[in-house]
Amino acid sequence: MKRRQLGRTGQDVSEICLGTMTWGEQNTEAEGHEQMDYAVSMDINFFDTAEMYAVPPKPETQGSTERIIGSWFKERGNRDKVILATKAAGRAPFTWMREDGAHTEHTKEQLNEAVDASLKRLQTDYIDLYQLHWPDRPMALFGGKPGGSYQHAGDEINQIGDILQALDEIVKSGKVRWIGLSNESAWGTMKFLHHADVSGLPRVQSIQNAYNLLNRTFEVSQSEVALREQVGLLAYSPLAQGFLSGKYQNGALPKGSRKQLFDRLQRYEGPGAADAIDKYLAIAKKHGLDPSQMANQFATTRPFVTSNIIGATTMEQLKLAVTSVDLPWSEELEAEIDAVHHDQPSPCP
Repeated sequence: MKRRQLGRTGQDVSEICLGTMTWGEQNTEAEGHEQMDYAVSMDINFFDTAEMYAVPPKPETQGSTERIIGSWFKERGNRDKVILATKAAGRAPFTWMREDGAHTEHTKEQLNEAVDASLKRLQTDYIDLYQLHWPDRPMALFGGKPGGSYQHAGDEINQIGDILQALDEIVKSGKVRWIGLSNESAWGTMKFLHHADVSGLPRVQSIQNAYNLLNRTFEVSQSEVALREQVGLLAYSPLAQGFLSGKYQNGALPKGSRKQLFDRLQRYEGPGAADAIDKYLAIAKKHGLDPSQMANQFATTRPFVTSNIIGATTMEQLKLAVTSVDLPWSEELEAEIDAVHHDQPSPCP
């Protein structure tokens, strides 16, 4: 398993990151432990979670994923083997995450409460990478932007400089080593970097955004920020929530799949999506590749990607995802994928 430097931290992380958001909902504690044991055995040293997980978000399962990771740390005694990333929820009408029932947002008070609660669930005294799960300012997110375009929804309530100041205090306390962003724009990333540079505050080291064959919008402007500023992408949803495996094609609805259980994957069912998926599946078949491995290796091989966050509900899926790094990537394969993208660019932003 190759490793790449996380931002400007000097810390190397595996090119595959173990995603965990199904643990506590679709996966049991024992299954989560099995996945982590396998990941470590395959030289993966990078795990990603969030205070909101498991998904979909609801009071009954909130924090369960962090608790599963915490119990694994306690049983295995190997906290030092893992670079651990988690996230604080942004502005949302989630009333069950804070003690006073307030909606989540990135105030100083809430960030301190959130990090302390995560540390307790994770049974650790530090978090390596603490990420803002989505921007605190009003934005259209998670597939809500037609064509991936920006839609202005108002100004910040909690200013970026104030948020960064609160994170600075958390870092200085020793509870967090580094900070990162998630579901953020190029403008937002640069504003965080600007405040860090002019005020001597912590520099963001990564940005975790959706990136896959059906959503390459990160390439338009954010990839330049990632490369020039060393704020690499932690790519999530490399299989477009399973659609790029082909399991949902022609109306299929596998029992136990996320779409069958929760019916909340409309982001990948817009105009042109099914046709684009068919074309990518045909490329995989032509080259004798598993389509999910091809989709994963596409994300992993991008020069602006620090780590590809894979996720699985079965060990078979997990092994396919992890071993995707062994898939050879040819110029011919790259050209054929680019041809589909040029014909149908990012149908699912």
